[in-house]
Amino acid sequence: MLVKTKNLVAGCILSKDISGLTSYPLMNKKTILTEDLLEVLKAFFITEVSVEKTLVDGTKFTPREIIDDEGEGAQENSSFIADYLKAVQSYKRQFQNWQAGSAVDVAKIREIMIPLFERSLEKPLEIFSLHHYSNKEDYLYHHTVSIGLLSGYLAKKMDYDVADVYQIILAGSLADCGMAKIPPEILGKSTSLTALEYEEVRKHPIYSLRMLQRSTILKESVKYAILQHHERLDGSGYPRGKSERTPHAFAKIVAVADAYHAMTSERAYRKKQSPFKVMEMIMQDDFGKFDITVINILLSCIMNYSMGSRVRLSNGYIAEIVFIDKQSPTRPLIKVIDTGEMIHLNNYRDLFIEEVL
Repeated sequence: MLVKTKNLVAGCILSKDISGLTSYPLMNKKTILTEDLLEVLKAFFITEVSVEKTLVDGTKFTPREIIDDEGEGAQENSSFIADYLKAVQSYKRQFQNWQAGSAVDVAKIREIMIPLFERSLEKPLEIFSLHHYSNKEDYLYHHTVSIGLLSGYLAKKMDYDVADVYQIILAGSLADCGMAKIPPEILGKSTSLTALEYEEVRKHPIYSLRMLQRSTILKESVKYAILQHHERLDGSGYPRGKSERTPHAFAKIVAVADAYHAMTSERAYRKKQSPFKVMEMIMQDDFGKFDITVINILLSCIMNYSMGSRVRLSNGYIAEIVFIDKQSPTRPLIKVIDTGEMIHLNNYRDLFIEEVL
């Protein structure tokens, strides 16, 4: 909906790009407005913008005046995101209960996650844009809900039966429940962790397993996934490090979903990176750590849903993805919007996709 800038509040989500004085957008759609960004809009004399009807905290945004409702189509397009943001806040409340000492209500998490996953199948593209909505304050809750959805979608693409898909969704969304046992001063730290603090955080898979060990809703395979989701195929990772036991198949799926979402999301001490850049890093820097079948499925999904998308390049140019070569999927052929120039990123190794818009 189109509203006056003076009626915006922190937490509003842009539904359309905001044009500036240059040919490049001043702000891109899906940007979460902060107090600082609201000041930027005022400084550039932007008087009206299009925003979602749901704030980033999942509540409805009701401005004093709506210039244009922009039709029912816009509302339908954002309805899954609205449900997702509400699910994040529901998960947050459950997490706060665990911090207070309550037992994990697995049935409640299932109630949050499964209907949301079924909704996501109507527009799978949305699953691969969830990292845009993750903010520093609520990163952990966005992360857990997104891991569940991503894990479930990858499992579905790998032809797991429905029962196992649902179990893998729960594995992804509960893998980090043990973070509730990490001291709040460590969990909420906005700067890099010390070595001792990092060692404490690395215990969270063990804490998660302890919290869920007696659950009769979860299969044993899910409990393995929760314990092993930070274990790597080359023997690295934690909590066990090198082990003779290969991570369970469920764990391999959750591990990829976990790493992908973490690297594409903005965090307290790390900026978000584009799906293309992240997949390039996983395939090169982390080669041998993740299951190649899962990686290929994720790559295939990104390729399918990115064709024709607009992207921002590392040099600031806005371009459109024209063709994705299966031999170099992270470096597609792109067309620069301003000049019409065609560039195959595989021939320019110092240039990469900074963000999918």
